[in-house]
Amino acid sequence: MRLELFELLRPICPVCRLAGRPPAVLGLEVIERQRENDVEEGLLRCGEQACRHEFPILDGVPLIVPQLREYVRGWIERIRSREAFSEAVESLLGDCCGAGTSFEDERQRLSSYAWDHWGDQDPQEARDAEAAGDHGQAAPGSVQRLLTSGLEAGLAAASALPAGPAVDMGCAVGRTTFELASQLERPVLGIDLDLSMLRLARQIRDGGEVCYPRRRVGLAYDRRSFSISPQLREASASRIDFWCCDATVLPFAGEQFAIASSLNLLDCVASPISHLREIARCLQRHGCGIVASPYDWSAAATPVEAWLGGHSQRGAGRGSSAQLVRDLLTPGAHPAAVEGLRIVAEPPQGGWQVRLHERAVMQYRSDLLVVEKTT
Repeated sequence: MRLELFELLRPICPVCRLAGRPPAVLGLEVIERQRENDVEEGLLRCGEQACRHEFPILDGVPLIVPQLREYVRGWIERIRSREAFSEAVESLLGDCCGAGTSFEDERQRLSSYAWDHWGDQDPQEARDAEAAGDHGQAAPGSVQRLLTSGLEAGLAAASALPAGPAVDMGCAVGRTTFELASQLERPVLGIDLDLSMLRLARQIRDGGEVCYPRRRVGLAYDRRSFSISPQLREASASRIDFWCCDATVLPFAGEQFAIASSLNLLDCVASPISHLREIARCLQRHGCGIVASPYDWSAAATPVEAWLGGHSQRGAGRGSSAQLVRDLLTPGAHPAAVEGLRIVAEPPQGGWQVRLHERAVMQYRSDLLVVEKTT
């Protein structure tokens, strides 16, 4: 956890927020390991006497989530698995664990997200395509292209973008966080709930190297290792950090960020309407929000009653997610409209790709909106 961003953002207690108490600023109570200005292990603590909840810093990533006990219980295997294995040993462990295990789930997610976020920096990708004669294959980098499209439209439409940091919600393995810092030349905080991906994002930031398991087929993976571009590393690394936070209960005071991005996250949170309201709350006046989603609703991630569209096609909107989200982001268009946001640009819908293995890539079309904080 970079002390510069911790002191700049002064995170507040999400437990107090949920309980309806005035949230206290979190203090850095314990430092167990520190490297220069980066706290690698320690404890944060709420200063409110009625709360005093603690939040750990693990491998440089603070876990500032309201239901910490449930989070740790569900992630304890990955929290404890810190050391990377050699490709041969990892392959054997994967064969032993088999499909449907947390070990395999982690490898698959890292493979899919690291490929799209960073595969365009991997020289082996182009060589593989050339060798296979597959010049029309899906190309990595779709999420970065989605961000660039939204950012260009947002900067063009913004009336007066304020100074201040940016927050990248659902940052995964960090490419969009790097891009925001590089293009905006301001501090950027990447947040996600997947600790494994946050660890990889930090490793890329600290070492300038991407190393991830790229799935071929079944349980067969190849280790891919390559350097990111010096320009991207030098322009971004000193400005970014990665925290584990819930995008529906952000541990920040209101109006802290000039820009907030939420790329392909809206249909992955427990309460999408709460997420939109958190974007409104955390943005400064005239701040810019970039929201993209394929509306790929799943009851495993979001209770059906919390979906924004995707059901109740008997109503006026016939179950359209795109229309309902627009109504929620248009003042007066819906009883539950998000106060303080308005749509200022609708760039063309962008493609988003999730690579499953060497013969399968899931293709999505993400609805892309740019909003401005008005009050």
